[in-house]
Amino acid sequence: MKFPNDADGDALHSLYKDGLNLKKQHSVDFFVAVPDKAIGEVLSQVLKKEGFNCFLEQDDETEEWACCCSKRMLLNYNELIKIQNKLNNLSKPHGGYSDGWGVFVE
Repeated sequence: MKFPNDADGDALHSLYKDGLNLKKQHSVDFFVAVPDKAIGEVLSQVLKKEGFNCFLEQDDETEEWACCCSKRMLLNYNELIKIQNKLNNLSKPHGGYSDGWGVFVE
């Protein structure tokens, strides 16, 4: 299986090599960095209206805030890029930006 030569493609390739079934839906966590808690709370509501399950989280070490959004989906490169772009577009007016994604591997 071929994967694009970028960070998202590398992550998918690594998951594939680890034996994750890419033809099965998984809960994918998308992270949106936000300037502070108040903006994160506003942005979480915006993202919930767009169909994302969101919660706000502060990193213990860096004290930075992030909206963590999950979506059940196939791990498809083009779809991952599309969702990250959508999150970027929705969060930009609030001073946020898409900051990657992850999958809990069982």
